[in-house]
Amino acid sequence: MPKFSNATIAVSGANGHLGRRTIELLLDGGASHVVALTRDAARLADLAARGVDIRVASFDEPAGFAKALSGVERLLMISTNDLARRTAQQVGAVDAAVAAGVQHIAYTSVTSPYPDSSPGGYIPDSHFWTEVRIAASGRDFSLLRNNLYTDFQIPAAQHAIATGTLFHATGTGTRAFVTREDCAAAAAGALLESEGRQVYDISGPEALSAEDLAALFSRFSGKPVAAQAVSGADLAAGLTAGGVPAEMAGVLARFETDTAKGLLGIVSDAVEKLTGRGPQSVGDYLAANRTALSA
Repeated sequence: MPKFSNATIAVSGANGHLGRRTIELLLDGGASHVVALTRDAARLADLAARGVDIRVASFDEPAGFAKALSGVERLLMISTNDLARRTAQQVGAVDAAVAAGVQHIAYTSVTSPYPDSSPGGYIPDSHFWTEVRIAASGRDFSLLRNNLYTDFQIPAAQHAIATGTLFHATGTGTRAFVTREDCAAAAAGALLESEGRQVYDISGPEALSAEDLAALFSRFSGKPVAAQAVSGADLAAGLTAGGVPAEMAGVLARFETDTAKGLLGIVSDAVEKLTGRGPQSVGDYLAANRTALSA
């Protein structure tokens, strides 16, 4: 059995795709006492039926969050979607976890986080300061630095295939895309097995350039797709023109320009270490979802 299968393990954001899947994998992995933290308990009735302890909690209410963590030994904090308020929310959640006596904090971070208060810098900045708070907490931790989701390459591929062009601002940089399933499996593995203070780069098996992606999109669609480099500003403008909210367009453009700087090309064996199997490649993921590429 896993080292911590008998520990009380809590997962925040349990209604989300990543949180729910992590809980399912914890149960499959033999965890005996799993706590699901959520704003809406009614949506988790199926997990309650499997013996999961459903508790209402919110990062916006640190005192209530600490109360919901009563008896919890190991916690997975899944980063929130409120970009403008994320740092304050998550720092408060870390402090609440410490106050509640949590001994190990796992956190879903991002590859190469860094401090940046400029527009579009919400993602690396919030992850950086949350990691700092966790490191200063005195608790053991698993910092799960997830690379960009392979899953999101389906809509990217659909657009590129339809237009024949993959616009990008990544320069010659690469990204080690990883599936959400592999991220969930790695999180479950860390909660069940990880000890001490660990930093894991959660990546796919290879780092791909925009040209590599274009070639894969062309291969699996049977249509020509060319990579076309543009500036980060032009990419953000194009996304906004296509209906993406300006704030999110800036965030997406920042991921592209960070890729150009070499920040997202880290490939590691963390998924295999935490799960006992290698991560799925982008090519294999696209092959498994080939029908969606023409949707």
